Formats: sequence, C-alpha cells, structure tokens
Amino acid sequence: MKKTDILGCVGWGALILLSSAWIPFFGPFLSLLAPLPFLYYSSKLGTYQGVKLAALATITIGLFARLIGSPQIIIFCIEFSLLGLALSELFKRKLSLGHTIFFGTAFMLLLGIGFLFFLALSKGMGPFEMTLSYLEAQLKATIKVYEEMGMSQGNAGELGAYGKAFMAIILKIYPSLMIIGTGFAVWLNVVVAKPLFRMGNLGYPAFAPTDHWQAPESLVWGVIVAGFALFLTSEGIELLAINALIIIMVIYLFHGLSIVLFFLNKYRVPSWLRIGVYFLIIVQQLFFVALSLAGLFDQWVDFRKIHRRMES
Repeated sequence: MKKTDILGCVGWGALILLSSAWIPFFGPFLSLLAPLPFLYYSSKLGTYQGVKLAALATITIGLFARLIGSPQIIIFCIEFSLLGLALSELFKRKLSLGHTIFFGTAFMLLLGIGFLFFLALSKGMGPFEMTLSYLEAQLKATIKVYEEMGMSQGNAGELGAYGKAFMAIILKIYPSLMIIGTGFAVWLNVVVAKPLFRMGNLGYPAFAPTDHWQAPESLVWGVIVAGFALFLTSEGIELLAINALIIIMVIYLFHGLSIVLFFLNKYRVPSWLRIGVYFLIIVQQLFFVALSLAGLFDQWVDFRKIHRRMES
C-alpha cells in the first residue's frame, strides 16, 4: 500500500464527508458519494489492503471530525466505508446491475438499522421514539427560525400545525423513504464508479446496457396485492401496503427512465437537449407519475420492442 493511496483515500473520503457539514444545500447530496473512495481503492488494492486502508481512513477522519466538533461524521464514515467494501466484493462477483443494487441496498439497510438501534439504546430510547424526537426537534427549529424573522404567533401556530400533519405523514411512509434513499445512494455510487474505474484503468463489471433494463415481470403482482390491501380495514396492513406500493412504483420509475434513455440513444439526441429532458423530469413531478406508469405497462405495450426481438 503506497502513501499516495493512503493520502488519496483519506483526503477524498474526508472532503466528501465534511462537505455535508460545510456546504449548506449540496453538502448532504455530495456525502452520498462517500463510499466511492473505499470502493475504488478496495478494487484497486484488493480486499485485505482495502479493509486496512478503510480502517486507517475511518480512524483519521474520526479524529479530525472530533477536533472540528462534528463527531457524528464518524458514524457515516463507518457506514459508507463498509458499503464501499461491500460494493467492491459485489463487483467481483460479476452480478447483474439489478442484483448488485439489491444486495448493496440490503446490506446498507441492515447496517443502518443496526446503527439506529445502537444510537437509540445509548440514549435510552426506541428507534421509533428517536426518529420522532428528531423530527420534532427539526420542526421546532424551523418554527423558531421563522419567529426570529418576524413571523407572528398566529402564523407560527399554523405552521406548527401543518408541520405536525406533515410529520405524521412522513412517519407513516418513513420505511419506504429509508429504503428508497438507501437504494438511490447505492445506485448513484455504482453509476459514478464507472468513469472513475476507467480513469484508473480498473475492471468495471460488464453490466447490461441501462437503456435495456426492466423491472422483473413478477413485480406487477406486488402492485396488485398492495393495491387491494389498501382497502382492508387493518391499519397495520394498510401502512405495509402503502410503503410497499411506494417502493414498487419507484422501481417502475427507473424502468420508465430506462425507456426514455433508450429513445434518447436511439435518436442520438445531443447532450444539451438530454440535460433539458432530465431537468424537466426532476422539476415536474407529473413526469414521475408518467414514467412510473410507462414502466408498469411496458411489459404489455413493449415500448422498446425488446420482448418482440427476444421472441424472434
């Protein structure tokens, strides 16, 4: 293990993780890329050297985070370093893109739930109570900021009432949001790793073209079962169905995005126009619904004629 590898991994990881505390808006998004240095160097140096480097980087970043008064960064560093190592092992298994993201997400969820239980027990609380107290603290902090800006007590009370209603909704769908957020972080690191591996002359898995990706056909039964379960009177089953339906429709959203990418590639749409298309999809939520429905009905309509080509 060379000194340049140590400095590269520590510096790269520290810069990304500390950006979440230093950069107000884009910092948390950049911190999602924290597994990349551990994935890169573990793939470059091998599993054993990668584990040693990850441990050294975690200790160094943890000491620096403690000095600057952000000790919570060490938790994220441990999580993301382990995710990077896990993705490196999954890359070596030469799995499909879907299986790589699935197993990476499952690993990260188990790790995150374990950390959540540990933090909750250390504070003498349950995981649900800890999540609720965190959301309430954020709501109170937001109301306090608006009051300091000159908002009247009446408007602050209305804001608090709306915030509590919003918090109640978030608590109901929190499991699905956690799964979706974790899956997005894993997918983002897998996608961004491709150009980095090419620059470093590392072997990147030969995934199938993303514009041909499609959700499993059996997933439609999940939509049907979850849809019927919404009409049941049991509150527990209803919550389970809502969360399951949200997760499934997000999977179909990515199916719809692969359809859009297929036609962009087919008609050789220039980069500047592609950026415009992606921007419209992000800012207009109606496109999310349209793409999810396109992904759902694609197995019958076959927009890309993939099934017809396979049959012929």
